[in-house]
Amino acid sequence: MIFLGLAVVAVALGVGVGVVFNNTGTGQLILFDHAVPGITAQWHVFLAGAVVSMIFMAGMIVTVVGAGRAVRVRRELRELRDTHEESLTTLEMEKRNLQRELARVRGQQPTPPAARPASGSAVSTSPFFDS
Repeated sequence: MIFLGLAVVAVALGVGVGVVFNNTGTGQLILFDHAVPGITAQWHVFLAGAVVSMIFMAGMIVTVVGAGRAVRVRRELRELRDTHEESLTTLEMEKRNLQRELARVRGQQPTPPAARPASGSAVSTSPFFDS
């Protein structure tokens, strides 16, 4: 593919050089009803057209690259959003399972009334800390 692209570029350059060297007659470039100064030969007109086409192609390349980047960023954001939502769902399910497990453990081992801390105390009543 690269070889084909280079071949096309070489042929285009050859045609351009042929046009420039074989058109030695006088010429004039009119732009919006005004003659463009400094353009007095046909090859000047050709080169002006080549410059305009290069500027056009550069603009198209910038547009395509920008659109591709925007699509890629949108896709990445959508994937990140889906991953975040999936992780939140997983964490919520894990929290519910842990709450059920805690309720089951508390239901099997009731704490004696004397061992319960006073309300507002910072002491934990988790059975995991009892030895």
